[in-house]
Amino acid sequence: MKTPSFTLTREFAAGPEAVWSAWTDPVLMSRWMHPAGVTTPLESVSSDPVVGGSYAYTMVDESGTEYPTAGKYLELVRPSRIVCTWGPAGDPAAASRLTVELEPTAIGTRMTFTCGVEAAPGDDVHDGWAEALDSLAATLGTPVR
Repeated sequence: MKTPSFTLTREFAAGPEAVWSAWTDPVLMSRWMHPAGVTTPLESVSSDPVVGGSYAYTMVDESGTEYPTAGKYLELVRPSRIVCTWGPAGDPAAASRLTVELEPTAIGTRMTFTCGVEAAPGDDVHDGWAEALDSLAATLGTPVR
């Protein structure tokens, strides 16, 4: 039986190390790890990028509503693969699995992002991640492709 999921692909003019750092460095995570119209305050971000380590961040929307989010690192192959859980902080049973594959290309990096949630364009989770990955491109200083 296939696990429900969706996949998004992006190409960046930044190398795999830079993209890896954006996924694991709290300063960089705070700049992009949220959908449009939402922020992630730096003081809310923590990351211990080792297998079994955890990360956490809190997204804050325009009305001030907070969305605490957290996960555990399950697999790390620097700078090519990150596998972690992702979901509401304090509720590991509600977590899904994220897989980030980073492949060097002639211009930089092709990233394949897979989220273990059944979602399609128009769904909050799908569109939120799509917007966040667009912000990742802006953080890396590269156009979205």
